[in-house]
Amino acid sequence: MIDWLDDNFHFGDAAAKIKDDDLSFLDNGILNSLGFVAMIVHLEDTFRIRIERKSLTRENFDSMRKILDYVLSRKEWKGFP
Repeated sequence: MIDWLDDNFHFGDAAAKIKDDDLSFLDNGILNSLGFVAMIVHLEDTFRIRIERKSLTRENFDSMRKILDYVLSRKEWKGFP
């Protein structure tokens, strides 16, 4: 995820900006609303999961830890690519 953020939004600074796994992406300027949508598409493609519209909440996707917890909870997820 850090690599994707570096490649698409922060040009090598993502790790420095994300100081811990619970840091809010939206509150701390890591992603804006369009970046959030791009991240969801990336997660679906990378992990071969379908993210339902009702799941698109800050509670599921607003930090590294929340993203990891969400992906690991998906039944169709088969492991890291």
